[in-house]
Amino acid sequence: MNNQYRRDFPFFSNEKDKDIVYFDNAATTQRPRQVMEAMTHFYEENNANPLRGLYELSVRATEAYENARHTAAQFIGAAEDCEIIFTRNASESLNLVAYTYGMSFISEGDEIAVSIMEHHSNILPWQMVCKAKGAKLVYMECSKETGELTLDEVRAKITPKTKLVAVTQVSNVLGVTNPIKEIAEIAHKAGAVVVVDGAQSVPHLKVDVQELGADFLAFSGHKLTGPTGCGVLYGRKDLLNKMPPFLRGGEMIEYVTREDATWAELPAKFEAGTVNAAGAVGLEAAIRYIQTVGLDAIVQHDNMLAVQLMEGMKQIPHVHVIGSPDGNAHCGIVTFTIDGVHPHDISSVLDTEHIAIRAGHHCAQPLGEYLGVPATARASMYFYNTEEEVSYFLEKVKNVRKWMGYKD
Repeated sequence: MNNQYRRDFPFFSNEKDKDIVYFDNAATTQRPRQVMEAMTHFYEENNANPLRGLYELSVRATEAYENARHTAAQFIGAAEDCEIIFTRNASESLNLVAYTYGMSFISEGDEIAVSIMEHHSNILPWQMVCKAKGAKLVYMECSKETGELTLDEVRAKITPKTKLVAVTQVSNVLGVTNPIKEIAEIAHKAGAVVVVDGAQSVPHLKVDVQELGADFLAFSGHKLTGPTGCGVLYGRKDLLNKMPPFLRGGEMIEYVTREDATWAELPAKFEAGTVNAAGAVGLEAAIRYIQTVGLDAIVQHDNMLAVQLMEGMKQIPHVHVIGSPDGNAHCGIVTFTIDGVHPHDISSVLDTEHIAIRAGHHCAQPLGEYLGVPATARASMYFYNTEEEVSYFLEKVKNVRKWMGYKD
């Protein structure tokens, strides 16, 4: 398999798993050696509790941690480093916004608009806020044929009552890229803030939060070759300053008395306790690595593989792709069904052929119910996947129904 980047990933050369076709990148990606080495270097040479110590080792740990913040800020076009809050993952980032901004600024009678294609992590927090505050959750529905969320639908659902719009930039099921800039313009005109789930977009597309008009954006390091347990929340500085802390404890305080406390400046106000400094260093290394590959090259490669996969699937009877028929509109994510075969069985059968894909509702049950497909199989590709892997995958998909006992 001729892909120059695969040699950087120990997973693809270990004896146990070297033959696996890994098509579950929308769930988590593999990690390059550069990320592992950066984290090991931190633990071996800079390991101390950052932000707290006045001694040289702690200062080095703090510098490493804050350098990672600066890299993340530049990567997504934040205006200032303090607009980057490190969290555990995108889910925690979205919950932070819900529990702080949502619970503080959403009132009875207000509306929160979300798209029907959201991951549960961008639905459940807003369900919670609406129930707690007496607000209404409104769904913006996409085309059942192409997955497109039209601006006409957005305009119809965003009203003067809308105070917050939560929308994914790239669907983890459909692969469709939503027009965030235009949605943000409509939302801002109505007086609403915009929360963007960037978990699937940031690893695959050039994202500039200022250009998009995002007020908040969340993403996870582990979906862009970084470590698990380290995510990012971007928030506009003026909004973050108005929000109360999410968690309380060490490092996020300015001054504490027996009765009360005042809070530290951004970003410390939202980073209580000992931070995941090694995770941040690993995330920075992942961002640097992605930049060497180039996001334009990633888009081109993702699209090439998705087109190849979808064109092949069109030749296989009983296979149905969910969403747009254009592979260039899938961001490397191809979700499908096979007549008569449960998606869990598709995944299990392909696993015996050393192919790893995801199956189920993909944490998007409202979308599955809306589309009438409560469970699907999903193949998701990244820049280290190859055309040979796609061809192998297609050959095995052709046999799934036969292996399940069908005569065709």
